[in-house]
Amino acid sequence: MLRLANLSAGYGGSQVLFDISLEIGPGEVVTLLGRNGMGKTTTIRALMGLLPSVGGRIWGGEVRVDGELVSGQPAHRIARRGLGLVPEGRQVFATLSVEENLVATAANRSGAATPRWTLDRVYDFFPRLKERRVNSGSRLSGGEQQMLAIGRALMTNPRLLILDEATEGLAPLIRAEIWSVMAKLKAEGQAILLIDKNLGAVLRLADRHTVIEKGRTVWTGSSAALQAAPEVRDTYLQV
Repeated sequence: MLRLANLSAGYGGSQVLFDISLEIGPGEVVTLLGRNGMGKTTTIRALMGLLPSVGGRIWGGEVRVDGELVSGQPAHRIARRGLGLVPEGRQVFATLSVEENLVATAANRSGAATPRWTLDRVYDFFPRLKERRVNSGSRLSGGEQQMLAIGRALMTNPRLLILDEATEGLAPLIRAEIWSVMAKLKAEGQAILLIDKNLGAVLRLADRHTVIEKGRTVWTGSSAALQAAPEVRDTYLQV
């Protein structure tokens, strides 16, 4: 579904990514792991076509969706291939209501005859959003904004859901709720690319992991393999 091959990228004259490679198939949950500042968000921006908006560019390698080269295409065209992004920092529309945020992004990028994700289904997954559907984005708590950001991405009916630090800075109960939602999505066959620092949770959820250090891939493998590799966790993932 998604393939990054030897991806190199940077900002101005500074290279940040060095030959990053990553693949995700239908229904897989894959993580991109590493300490802060190692290039995880830059990788997401590169694959989504968002680097130019923050002064960056792809220097080499390629991004393919369903085998089609999308490197260099504008972000909206890449998203229409079925990629739904939950960005770091949530970035909900502060002046729109919860329901307006959700309706604004509604689409059927999966290509299914009947879209899986509707307002009612998002509200079933996140009852708090239904309770606050007339509230503006600025009047939500951080956890509620994160739920809204996930619901907004789901309303595009993505084939691949990409979450950049979806549980960062949230209260434990809210984190647990979001992990529960992601487990349900996986059970339904939703493909997910996930960045998160909660190693215990991602080991339980994900099928495969890619660990990067200073913009370079240093390890790839399954959850079982990562669980059995304390040297990898200690060297590249512990603070």
